[in-house]
Amino acid sequence: MNITLKLFATLSVHLPPEARRSHQAAVEVQAGATVLGVIEAFRVPPALCTLVLVNGTYVAPEALAGKVLAEGDVLAIWPPVGGG
Repeated sequence: MNITLKLFATLSVHLPPEARRSHQAAVEVQAGATVLGVIEAFRVPPALCTLVLVNGTYVAPEALAGKVLAEGDVLAIWPPVGGG
């Protein structure tokens, strides 16, 4: 099945090179894939996944392994941000 994976800020290096500038890519994942499975498949360090949204809805860290994705879902992930 196909989903859209959006990785922002420093996480974009885990996208295919041609997708890094736009911070998103249409990717194919297995049916029944979970959010954590996609994070692992793209070698995104789970500790850097501070804000995770599926179709704009927050997914808590403890729910990543159990959140099953569906065809057409948009998975967006942000790393920690800082500033002063």
